[in-house]
Amino acid sequence: MSERKVLNKYYPPDFDPAKIPKLKLPKDRQYVVRLMAPFNMRCKTCGEYIYKGKKFNARKETVQNEVYLGLPIFRFYIKCTRCLAEITFKTDPENTDYTMEHGATRNFQAEKLLEEEEKRMQKEREEEELNNPMKVLENRTKDSKLEMEVLENLQELKELNQRQANVDFEAMLKQYKEYEEEQKRKEQEEDEQEMKAMLEQAQNRRLLVDSDSDEEPAKSRTKPAAKIKPTDILQEDPQPQSKKLKTESWERSVGKLNTKSQLAGLVTVKKQKLNPALANGTENQGTMANTGSFPTATGTTSSLGLLGAYSDSEDSASD
Repeated sequence: MSERKVLNKYYPPDFDPAKIPKLKLPKDRQYVVRLMAPFNMRCKTCGEYIYKGKKFNARKETVQNEVYLGLPIFRFYIKCTRCLAEITFKTDPENTDYTMEHGATRNFQAEKLLEEEEKRMQKEREEEELNNPMKVLENRTKDSKLEMEVLENLQELKELNQRQANVDFEAMLKQYKEYEEEQKRKEQEEDEQEMKAMLEQAQNRRLLVDSDSDEEPAKSRTKPAAKIKPTDILQEDPQPQSKKLKTESWERSVGKLNTKSQLAGLVTVKKQKLNPALANGTENQGTMANTGSFPTATGTTSSLGLLGAYSDSEDSASD
């Protein structure tokens, strides 16, 4: 493949380059080149900002009658991206930079302005020293004073560095670590004491609750001992000294039928003339009435006799 890419041309033996006719081109002819903006600028027409690195299709020409040490100076023409106004700048080989010429203002060139100001002051000083020898002496004294001040500042900085060098940073760090460990130990001890106090309070509360629970069953056990009879549970307010029983609802309506005298008041015996054959029967009835038991003569007398016998039995049991 290399033989196809032939770069050498054939020159005949009678070739003379001086015989080649030269093109008559103008010295200020322009070329179209592709370049990037060398610095930040702002258009004077519309105020559009053009940042460094923006690409343009620029026209390039050689500046006439301006040369620096045999180096030509070139001028570039670009157009604003917003209003298409023409902006020109040229090279500055003396300062290895570019200079704005027309159509825009350069931004962020404070460092360059400072350098230019220093150069201007240096030139003015040199011109004064050439014409005035006393000015040379004054400048020398000022320079010597400035050097002395700089040396003093350097000496102070060295002393400060030496003081810092004498400081034992390892000992300081060790002391700080010990202080932190002591603080942590104190905090742990305080936490343990608080935990112990809380546990003691909890145990005391449990003991109080347990003692209260032990006393309550003892009281509940002593209460049933006071009840002798199983029938006392039915009574709401037991009174062992007073033998008053609770009146039932049927007793309130009918009345108590406990004693013999009350039953005797309710019973009325009819006097009838009986036959001599039934005399023995009446005598038996009289004896039975005295004992409190009645034969089944009528339904009321028999029921009353039974109630009287039940009440007598309850009185005897209570006595």
